[in-house]
Amino acid sequence: QVHLVESGGGLVQPGESLRLSCAASGSILSIDAMTWYRQAPGKERELVAEITSIGKTYYADSVRGRFTISRDSAKNTVYLQMNSLKPEDTAVYYCRMRGLVPGIVPYDSWGQGTQVTVSS
Repeated sequence: QVHLVESGGGLVQPGESLRLSCAASGSILSIDAMTWYRQAPGKERELVAEITSIGKTYYADSVRGRFTISRDSAKNTVYLQMNSLKPEDTAVYYCRMRGLVPGIVPYDSWGQGTQVTVSS
C-alpha cells in the first residue's frame, strides 16, 4: 500500500506564495503520474497540475503561469509552488499518485488533503 502525506498549506494574503509537498511511502516500484487536485467549498474537485515520470507537465488554465509542479524522484515527493495566490485559490489541495508496486500491481493513492486559504 502506498501512503501519501501532504504538507505546506496555510493562510496567506493575496499575492503571496506557498509551497505544498506530498511524500509517498511504502513499497513502490514506479510512480507514473503525480497530480495535484483542489476542492473549494460547494465545488467539485478539479485537477490543478500533473507531472509524469518523464517530466511532462500539465496545468489548469486558472493556475498556468502562477503554479509550478515539480518532483524529486529519489524522495518520491511532488511539490506545488504556488505564486501570486488569489482568493479563488482557496481550497483543500489533494495529491494523487499512480504507478506500480512490486508484482506489477497498479496503485492509485490519494493524500488526506491540506487547506490553503488566501484572504486579506
